[in-house]
Amino acid sequence: MNAFRTVDDRAPGDGSAKHSPRAIVIGSGFGGLAAAIRLSVMGYQVQVLEKLDAPGGRAYVHKQDGFTFDAGPTIITLPHLLEELFTLCGETMADHVDLRPMSPFYRIRFDDGTHFDYSNDEASMLAQIEAISPVDVQGFKNLMKASAQCYELGFVELGSIPFETLGDVLKAMPNLARMQAWRSIYSMVSSYLKHPKLRIVMSFHPLLIGGNPFSVTCVYSLIHILEQRWGVHSAMGGTGAIVNALVKLLQQRHVPIRYNSAVTRICVKEGKAVGVELQNGELMAADIVVSNADAAWTYKHLIEEKYRPHWTDRKIEKGNYSSGLFVWYFGTDKQYTDVPHHMMVLGPRYEGLLQDIFKNHTLSKDFSLYLYRPTATDPSLAPEGCDTFYALSVVPNLSSGTDWTAITEQYKEAIANVLQDSVLPGLKQHIVTSKVTTPQDFQDRLWSFKGAGFGLEPVLTQSAWFRPHNRSEDIQNLFLVGAGTQPGAGVPSVLMSAKMLEQVVPHALAFH
Repeated sequence: MNAFRTVDDRAPGDGSAKHSPRAIVIGSGFGGLAAAIRLSVMGYQVQVLEKLDAPGGRAYVHKQDGFTFDAGPTIITLPHLLEELFTLCGETMADHVDLRPMSPFYRIRFDDGTHFDYSNDEASMLAQIEAISPVDVQGFKNLMKASAQCYELGFVELGSIPFETLGDVLKAMPNLARMQAWRSIYSMVSSYLKHPKLRIVMSFHPLLIGGNPFSVTCVYSLIHILEQRWGVHSAMGGTGAIVNALVKLLQQRHVPIRYNSAVTRICVKEGKAVGVELQNGELMAADIVVSNADAAWTYKHLIEEKYRPHWTDRKIEKGNYSSGLFVWYFGTDKQYTDVPHHMMVLGPRYEGLLQDIFKNHTLSKDFSLYLYRPTATDPSLAPEGCDTFYALSVVPNLSSGTDWTAITEQYKEAIANVLQDSVLPGLKQHIVTSKVTTPQDFQDRLWSFKGAGFGLEPVLTQSAWFRPHNRSEDIQNLFLVGAGTQPGAGVPSVLMSAKMLEQVVPHALAFH
């Protein structure tokens, strides 16, 4: 251990507790930042190590030609989970982050040009449903009741359980049975709604966390209730403004973040994590290590296989991983004022397209898009009179064998054509800046296994106990947070994974 360098000697808070146990957090995504804040409050000296040149991980911010592009998550639900982090530090979130409620939450535009504005305005929702399919009005009301039950049974009662033992699973079985959790969310929605458009509107949500609505458990229908009760929000300044506010909290607590500091190995001694090795060969000692890096990448590439009897290479390779993401960021020299903040631009196929992405692992010629226009709410994210966009296409992860280097320009051009012909007339002549991220970039830049956007796909057999645990099954004093661990992907779940550390991480006094 003599080769190890200790982390920063300043203690969290006031700099007085020099002998506090040391924690290294790998990665500064939402999970890593939230973990660092909570560990600091728990009495740990914390050091955050970030591979990139700035914080955020998948919520990194690109700035280009006067335009600000949120790289990743753009939809904020359950804002009280963020508020908790500020409260822990004696702060009020509203003093640091300006969250604005969205209305509608999303506009879903169908291939025939019609659209549905999804919101928590019940009268508006019922009127739109009646206009499409009067017989589905009561079905929608019944679906909301069933979703509310999933919220109570799945989120309130089970959402904060770390699921460390089979006993935890057995205790959860009655709730899972009452929810009929083996059904897919599309199957559940279809049992209440008959019209194909409405089935899409009420089942697409898992796509936002890398899951296939035709295979992801219907427990995820609880998202409807979360959105109905707490709304969908966006931050002024973009999602990056939230990341920056969390970084500021860490600075106030004297928790340093080192950038351009990729961790290439978690050091293990006698079955315990004792520190990390950086890409430059530097060794850093720690009493605990928390990885906000991709869970599969953490096990396969940061830990020697001899130390992981549970998460073997074979088990990691056999997992079913979430979709990949193709994201085209672009700025225009005009404003498209009729395009809302969040919009789904659907292609001609739904089930067939998802089959190609998740089952066949083939890149289709057709696609559906999530079109993000943050300047609808915050014009400061683009030069005056301009608009900032990204168009996100859910695509197969790298299991497809797609050569993204060869096909990127062609795929981007296809997206531009669809947008120009549908919701952004004259688009191509107004583009003034452009940038693309592919599943290959997710693997190479973010070290995401198979270039998957969200870790293991959130099917029932890869959820809860079956998902990588927050407390490593293989290595003592190693903990995981983020999309690839429990409870799953999406900003709320990632923040909850950090909160779960309070149940599984040793109390700071245990090291004295």
